[in-house]
Amino acid sequence: MTNKIDINKSVPSDRWGEFFDQFTDGNRGRHISIEIIGSEVGDAALIKNAPLHAMVYDRPGKGDDLVIEVGKDVVTYAHTIDSPTEVLTGQNSSGVIVAMSIADAAGTQTLIQLQAS
Repeated sequence: MTNKIDINKSVPSDRWGEFFDQFTDGNRGRHISIEIIGSEVGDAALIKNAPLHAMVYDRPGKGDDLVIEVGKDVVTYAHTIDSPTEVLTGQNSSGVIVAMSIADAAGTQTLIQLQAS
């Protein structure tokens, strides 16, 4: 990523369901990259430049996970974040979300970079 984006805008946990529904509606088909960083798993690039299909959050008591699905018409890959603890977003100068960081209970961080739309 050439321009450094500060990923520092927190999304309150009681709004995650609504946030991810709205984010999916506004960004379906936008190309994303997914990378994980964690002491247990190391650093790994999972997906590069694939179309976002959906981000689905199930609150605690219903699953307590966030699933990031990629694929154009059908889901070709899904990454699950168990027990997310924090969601941060980074925006460009126009206020468009271009990056997201999601931490989980195990201390693993999932970084999502979004291509300019």
